[in-house]
Amino acid sequence: MLHIITDSTSDITQAQAEREDLIVVPLHNLFGVEEYLDGVTISTEEFYQRLATTEELPTSSQPSPEEFLTHFNRCKEEGSSAVVITLSSKLSGTYQSASIAKDMCEYDEIYLVDSLTATLGLNCLVQYAKTLRERGLSAKQIAEELENKKQKVRIFALVDTLKYLKKGGRLSASAALAGTLLNIKPIIEVKDGIVEVAAKSRGIQGAYKKMTELVEEANGIDMEFPYVIGYTGDINLTQNFDIYIKENLKKQDITKIAIGSTIGVHVGPGACGIGFFSK
Repeated sequence: MLHIITDSTSDITQAQAEREDLIVVPLHNLFGVEEYLDGVTISTEEFYQRLATTEELPTSSQPSPEEFLTHFNRCKEEGSSAVVITLSSKLSGTYQSASIAKDMCEYDEIYLVDSLTATLGLNCLVQYAKTLRERGLSAKQIAEELENKKQKVRIFALVDTLKYLKKGGRLSASAALAGTLLNIKPIIEVKDGIVEVAAKSRGIQGAYKKMTELVEEANGIDMEFPYVIGYTGDINLTQNFDIYIKENLKKQDITKIAIGSTIGVHVGPGACGIGFFSK
């Protein structure tokens, strides 16, 4: 048996994981002294409800090595193999926890992949791993293929409000005020494993156009690989983006997912984005 293990920042729900034979190890969300297991004891919808009312931004912490070790020991007992695909090591200690757990387990048939991406990009890598498993590749072959292809994974996300970038200290109060008055819509990306501002645009339609340009500058979307669009908070807030992307990509069957806390804490509700493999 071959297990695919990822973490909750892949935005794969526990219900989806059960349907698709995936294992999702949750990160921990902390609202002050209250701690929740991402996607287990707090849903994505509940997270954004709490985010909208809290004065101090929540934080997240990686799973402990023991949380990975439970699954690794099971693989060892079964004599099965596993591919473990985690959030970028530059954004979290999740990959390090998995590495420690592998050392503790002392089992060679566990293969770790540092995705160097997050959320929609990590989701694309996990879906690709699932396709490779269906094709009959071994865990070692899947891990090698993911290492080869992960540099082509791109994410662009449009931020609707500057409030949360200011709260998180990524934008000064004066820059946030000026940006709000000018109706500036930043577009962020995960590049080389970290979150950066890719571009800024005036107004929502200008931002949609700019995001399309950024996708083209990244050599476009390779339709042979998984690609997804995502949103934070209320799905109804991003209907226009959904329509715009479908019209420009000429595809009607795009997977749409709720973006979780990893990126959501920085951008707040109303953000929308796309994750894909570039050509």
